This record gives sequence, structure tokens and C-alpha cells, in this order.
Amino acid sequence: MSKLKILKSLQKDEKMEVESDGEASHASDEESSDSEHEGMDADQKAEEKKRAVLWTNRERVLVLCSRGADVRTRHLMNDIKVLMPHAKGDSKLDRQKSLVVINEIAEMKNCTKILYFESKKQKDTYLWMSNVENGPSIKFLVHNMHTMMEMKMSGNCLKASRPILSFDSRFDEEPHLMLIKQVITQTFSTPNHHPRSQPFFDHVFSFSVTPDLKIWFRNFQIVDESLQLQEIGPRFVLETIRIFSGSFDGAVLYDNPDYESPNAKRRAIKLASKGKYIEKELHKKANLVKAQQIKEVIAEKMEDPVGEIFDVKEEPETEEAQKILAKIDKKKKKKKTFKKPKYTGPEAV
Repeated sequence: MSKLKILKSLQKDEKMEVESDGEASHASDEESSDSEHEGMDADQKAEEKKRAVLWTNRERVLVLCSRGADVRTRHLMNDIKVLMPHAKGDSKLDRQKSLVVINEIAEMKNCTKILYFESKKQKDTYLWMSNVENGPSIKFLVHNMHTMMEMKMSGNCLKASRPILSFDSRFDEEPHLMLIKQVITQTFSTPNHHPRSQPFFDHVFSFSVTPDLKIWFRNFQIVDESLQLQEIGPRFVLETIRIFSGSFDGAVLYDNPDYESPNAKRRAIKLASKGKYIEKELHKKANLVKAQQIKEVIAEKMEDPVGEIFDVKEEPETEEAQKILAKIDKKKKKKKTFKKPKYTGPEAV
């Protein structure tokens, strides 16, 4: 065997050894990466299982509005969706449909609570807060809506953090306010260990009752360790109209006796302006009658009670009187004044 053949065979053997070593190292790397991925997947699955076990409160809220809602209402609805990580949206509901249809939509979306913004005449906004399963449902009239973009407050919070719900002490004084407190708590509180939520409390939902039994909603940020509050928004006022035993139906549990519909208020304003118009027209007629009476008095011929003593239209009879009258009527002649010529300087020689 020649030397060349021996060298070629040795080179082939070396190449085969190098390739086998490379394949072995690549296989070992793949095995190690697969084991790492399997370990990561196992950890993630374990965490998900833990959260699934701890996530016992599976409340979801369906948030939607009626067709024809104005811009402010839609922006307020979007702000509430952002603040509630357990909220789900849906397309606008036609006003011709019955409100009971919303229960079916909520069941399809696996939602147990409903927030429905109903707009009428593009002026009045009503908020329905309902429990799908057994009720109750509450109808509010919304006043003084202000969105986050409109207010531009200095406060800020995490997008999916959990809120602290703060209620006024007056919620515990009357039965219907106690019921409203429970419905608000179940609707606005973010469930613990919710997949979309973050385990932090950095803002407060404040619900306070005014002397006229209206509910004010405000959202504040908790500033670091100082525990100071800075308002974030949005801000709105709820006036209770009725509370029903079922979801959008059922017996009336509470009816607000002091509630006055916006249509009735607008009608009262129109009637007041109508009264002003009638009063103005009556005043015009009285002025016309008075002016007519004055004209009649002026047109009526009356005898001169003084007589001929001060009748100056007749010419005087005596010559002396005529001379005096001529002097009075005589026009004064203006005196002729001669103006001096203006000085134009010395004459040229």
C-alpha cells in the first residue's frame, strides 16, 4: 500500500470522528434546551393551576350601551371598561329590542353582572346595573358626566390593578341604599387572582351619598407610602329611579318619590317661559290702550278757560303797541367790521 492511500484513509477517519463529535454535542444541546423548555412550561403550568385554584370569584361584567348614545356616554363607558379588568364589551343594542335580551347576551359571554348605558333623545343617559342570575336590577339617571380625557387630572394608576371600594356611612342607614351598596360591590370589585388583573391596590373607587340621596362616583390614586389621594377620573352622579326584583323585570322593590323625569323638568321650563310671554303680550296690549286714550284726549276740542286775555294771535289796536311790536320784530343789523390786511413782510426794493 502506497503512502498516499494511507494518508487519505487517515484524513477520512479524522473527518468521521469530528462529524460524530459535532452531532453528539448538538444532540446534547438540543436535549438540554428541551429539558429547560419543559421545566419552564412545567413552572408556568403550575402557576396557572395555582391561580385557577385560587380564582374562586369568577364574576364577569358585561358593559354595553344603546344605539344612538352620545359621545360623552360612549367615552364614559370606555373609561369604566379600562378601570375594570373583569369587564367584557359588546356591540350596541338596538333600542327597539327588549331589555330582557341583554340577559341572553350576558349568558353567551359568561357574564354574571351587567352595566347598560341607555340613551334617550341624545340628551338623557340612564344606567342599568343588574345581576343576571337572580336579580335585582337598579335603574339610575346619570348626571354631570366627566371623562378622564376631559378632566386631565394629575392622578394615575396601573391599568389592571384592583381598586379599594370606599362607601359613605349613609349607605348603612336606609334599606335601599344597603341593597345598592351590595350591587355596586359585586359589580365594581375586581375578583382576586383574576387572570387579567394585577395583585396591587393603587386606586380607590369612592361612592358618597349627597343630602338629596344622589350617589357621587370618583376615582382616586393612592400616592406611594404617604397614602395621599389624587383624583384620576372619571366622575359622574347617579340618581336612583327604581329597583326591580329581577334582571330588567320583576316587582318594584323601591320607587324614588322625589324623582322627576328630565322631560317633566323641560316641560316646566317651557311653561315658565310661556307665562313670561303671555305677561309680555298683556303689557303690550295695555300700552296700546293707554296710547289710544292719550290720542283721544289730545284730539278732543276744549274751551280755553283763560279767555282772550292771553290770546296773542290778534294784532294790537293802539299805535304805541304797534311800535313796540315792530321794535321787537325788527332784525338787528350786524355791524360791518373791516379786517386789517395780513403782514406779508417788507416790500422788495
